Amino acid sequence: MTPIVSIIMGSTSDLPVMEKAAALLNEFEIPFEINALSAHRTPREVEVFASNAANNGIKVIIAAAGMAAHLPGVIASMTTLPVIGVPINASLDGMDALLAIVQMPPGIPVATVGINASLNAAILAVQILANSDEKLNTKLVKYKEDLKSKIVEANEQLSKVKYDFKTN
Repeated sequence: MTPIVSIIMGSTSDLPVMEKAAALLNEFEIPFEINALSAHRTPREVEVFASNAANNGIKVIIAAAGMAAHLPGVIASMTTLPVIGVPINASLDGMDALLAIVQMPPGIPVATVGINASLNAAILAVQILANSDEKLNTKLVKYKEDLKSKIVEANEQLSKVKYDFKTN
């Protein structure tokens, strides 16, 4: 099985956040890999990974980093593949990572999700891949419909909650 999505994180301390992305990709039966690379501690390895990712069959990269969160941008500077950045809350409530990832210079875009929002990163990766894969698109449509159903069910449960001044 050849991975088509690569989850890259600055260190294994990011794994608890990134497990949601891995679980969703697994649920959608999308082959993926997980690696730790650091823009600051292993820059050569990052360059080898990023410059070879497309040739290795990768179609989307999800890159997570906290603090001086340069990893997603450095990867994006070395590939034409879509890179989705996940800011990790490692300090300053994750705002430092968010701003470092989202404020990329012209020509080096990184699609950025919310702080610790690896699930949304994986959903975005699925949406990108589903554009050219009808079977995957069908699964994605069902997933989105299931999300709607959960809200409809939640409202049915809320309608049973009684308060003297509740009007619905």
